[in-house]
Amino acid sequence: MGDQTSVVAGERGSPGAERPAIGDTRVSVVIPVHNEAENLAPVHDELTGVLDRLDATSEVIYVDDGSTDGSFAVLQRLHLGDPRVTVVQLSRNFGQTAALAAGIAHACGEVVVLMDADGQNDPAEIPRLLGKLAEGYDLAAGWRARRQDPFWSRRVPSMAANWLIGAITEVRLHDYGCTLKAMRGDLARGLRLYGEMHRFIPALAADLGARIVEVPVNHRPRIHGQSKYGLSRTIRVLLDLVTVKFLSSYSTRPIHIFGVIGLLSTLVGLVIVGALGIERIVLGVELARRPLLWLGILLSIMGLQFITMGLLGELLVRTYHESQGKPVYRVGTVLERSRT
Repeated sequence: MGDQTSVVAGERGSPGAERPAIGDTRVSVVIPVHNEAENLAPVHDELTGVLDRLDATSEVIYVDDGSTDGSFAVLQRLHLGDPRVTVVQLSRNFGQTAALAAGIAHACGEVVVLMDADGQNDPAEIPRLLGKLAEGYDLAAGWRARRQDPFWSRRVPSMAANWLIGAITEVRLHDYGCTLKAMRGDLARGLRLYGEMHRFIPALAADLGARIVEVPVNHRPRIHGQSKYGLSRTIRVLLDLVTVKFLSSYSTRPIHIFGVIGLLSTLVGLVIVGALGIERIVLGVELARRPLLWLGILLSIMGLQFITMGLLGELLVRTYHESQGKPVYRVGTVLERSRT
């Protein structure tokens, strides 16, 4: 693997000098927090030690996602003791995706780093991720190559999920579930995160044309507190995967999915009804008790409904983009001729 780095198969383009370097810029570290009171002080001490060595100004944004164990009191103390710390307290527990979205919304940096508050992500890996951005990548995603979690309850479901997500989104990563990531600020603020979509950030970024690299990072066992993850999330992740695939492939052209299904269904239905009609007219076959006739009629009606859904979807898409002036593209670089 050379320098311990692997470029994902779905990378869009190659890194190059045309991308702005990181250099002396502002780095925003976003950390969602939910009942991690015992881990916050050690994590912050490690993190600030790393940030102090960076050739960049920095800020740390903690998002308290409805904690009930005194985490907010700890965050208040960190805020009073470190001017770089911003604390965002949500009114209740909204979930990790919402907490990350809130943190990104409050981030001012040209670079945004995401990490967990449980101490399992190693802050010492942040300079390596930033180094990849300096090489020209838009997003550097952590890969827990030696993951310190239970094998059957955490790692096996994660491996299956990573394979499925990569196969469907065509952005193949070893580890979609690793929160530790660094990305350019404009890219981070361009993401729209809902549900459990924080684990699909690389796929969403690739859909915007981002250049992505995956970096093996150190992963540590949890020392304090309990994991918030479990098998119960599997169904929600699968449903969000369907949403991500639809948004990335058909959000601006819903007729292409609903229309194809509708046309195929209508065609099959008409073929069935036509064949049975020929049998009735030419051969005099009785059709009253032929279930195949009802299947043909059902498929024809369903096909028309799918086509109608596609047309309505097209109207909604145009209303959504045109009424709010939302672009259907993301500009990377513009080279203009001198106007002299």
